[in-house]
Amino acid sequence: MVKYLNKSFILNFLIILSIFGLDRFTKVHVISVSEKNLSSELFVSKYLNINLTFNEGIAFGLLSFDQSHTYNILTILIAAVILIIFFMTLKSNGIKRYSFLMIFSGALGNLYDRIFFKAVPDFIDFHIGNFHWFIFNVSDIFISLGVLFLILLELIDNQKNGTDEKN
Repeated sequence: MVKYLNKSFILNFLIILSIFGLDRFTKVHVISVSEKNLSSELFVSKYLNINLTFNEGIAFGLLSFDQSHTYNILTILIAAVILIIFFMTLKSNGIKRYSFLMIFSGALGNLYDRIFFKAVPDFIDFHIGNFHWFIFNVSDIFISLGVLFLILLELIDNQKNGTDEKN
């Protein structure tokens, strides 16, 4: 047990706890302000709105369902993917590990909401004029950043391998 409590474990745990905590704090705050104001529209500006919605689907509201058994199956599948990401995190190192930690932490935050609220609170609404991007939350930001970093790492690694093969 003691051999697992090294600096790396503590750092990884603090990253997960920080991302999960930031996500929980923002969601609880937005829900609380929304309930006090009796409105889901909390802030409106030229490019950013804070508008609370509850997403029953997967990323960015895709695959929303009204049927509870379909929702439960989807939640179980998401939990299985999160478990796979956890094991991928354990087997990776360096920037790749931190990328997986961001994805894992964000996914864990959204899974928590799916289980306890039966929906994920989304509230960040970027827009230009009448074009609105999907409404998202802090967990979605970290999931997206983690995926982006993994893609960049893969592209860099492929470029290195391509250069090595030519030499």
